[in-house]
Amino acid sequence: MRATLPPDADVADLADVFGLLSDPGRLRLMVALLGGELRVAELAAAANMSESATSHALRILRAHRVVAVRRSGRMAFYALADAHVRMLLDVALAHVEHSEMIHDHPGGGRG
Repeated sequence: MRATLPPDADVADLADVFGLLSDPGRLRLMVALLGGELRVAELAAAANMSESATSHALRILRAHRVVAVRRSGRMAFYALADAHVRMLLDVALAHVEHSEMIHDHPGGGRG
């Protein structure tokens, strides 16, 4: 039985999300946010990026509703937008770890 394809607009939106994940800098920022809220300076340090590059990446991630910002006075705290984003990152990281395990130990494990 074949899976029913989602509407073209949904497929395009999905491609956009995966496109966001294809940039190592944005991906490092998102993975850093798995630990909770961080400010731009903290994210820049965690991702080994300039604050300017970090701010630019965060604007893109916010525009695609992947990260959210909470303001407290003059401070801005960034976090993953919702549990779906967290789950997507968790599954992708688990896949990478699983793939490395299979690559390092050929013939071991399936699925």
